[in-house]
Amino acid sequence: TLYSFLYVLRLNEGNNTGINIDERKKMERENFTIWSIFFLEGFSQYPRLEVVLFVFSLVMYLATLLGNSTLILITILDSRLKTPMYLFLGNLSFMDICYTSASIPTLLVNLLSSQKTIIFSGCAVQMYLSLAMGSTECVLLAVMAYDRYVAICNPLRYSIIMNRCVCARMATVSWVTGCLTALLETSLALQIPLCGNLIDHFTCEILAVLKLACTSSLLVNTIMLVVSILLLPIPMLLICISYIFILSTILRISSAEGRNKAFSTCGAHLTVVILYYGAALSMYLKPSSSKAQKIDKIISLLYGVLTPMLNPIIYSLRNKEVKDAMKKLLGKIPLHQTHEHL
Repeated sequence: TLYSFLYVLRLNEGNNTGINIDERKKMERENFTIWSIFFLEGFSQYPRLEVVLFVFSLVMYLATLLGNSTLILITILDSRLKTPMYLFLGNLSFMDICYTSASIPTLLVNLLSSQKTIIFSGCAVQMYLSLAMGSTECVLLAVMAYDRYVAICNPLRYSIIMNRCVCARMATVSWVTGCLTALLETSLALQIPLCGNLIDHFTCEILAVLKLACTSSLLVNTIMLVVSILLLPIPMLLICISYIFILSTILRISSAEGRNKAFSTCGAHLTVVILYYGAALSMYLKPSSSKAQKIDKIISLLYGVLTPMLNPIIYSLRNKEVKDAMKKLLGKIPLHQTHEHL
């Protein structure tokens, strides 16, 4: 959603070329080709850097798989973690695995290969999965913010409001919304005629692919803008509103211990939100230039591998329940030991 949001905002840059509609249609007929394969430029301009990036990406990818898989496993096996927060956290971990697996394996192969290519169908799947996981995470982070709002502001009715049925529906809505909007954006993007097959990126990012378009479509651009607004500013607004009420409630707690406990229950989620939106917005909502595009690739790589890797660490760092569940999984504490939780 962030990709398409910025693309639509930059449309005027590509439209002010002085070429009329007839000339554009003629150019499209002359230059349009149905590409069966795409070349990913990636980091080919920095051959010495590719080995370093390969090692870095491989280590981060393996850490992402290990950390998120472990988090999913303990939320399934440990009865203490059968709460809404951990249900949503398990979904978030699964998204992170899918998101990184959509692009990092291809990147690893291309970093060691002289022919950095990807077939059309592979590009379509990669684009769809990246958009679907990113869009779903936008909605899910808003759902998790609401969960924290109910836990802090209405704790006595928490188990009634956030019952198992409601949580399952909220998680399902997040997935359906993200997957359907990603399908719409991907299908629209792949129908636009392309006048080249060299993608200036290490993955089939939708913004990088759309830069190859022969012409722009008002219908496509409008639909993508509407979808982007629904999945970016609106969830951000809901998260901000939730935390305004949460902060207001926490400040009214008289005991310091109570305030610290309340802060700890939502601190991890707020950190993930800041990390996710901060990295994404700093990468996409800035002026376009040739120098900035080179930096964008590095930032995009860091965003793509670091954020999913850090999520399970952030949620485990100050969470005694997760730490004890991991110890139990490793056989270091008795199975009957329990702790109270929200």
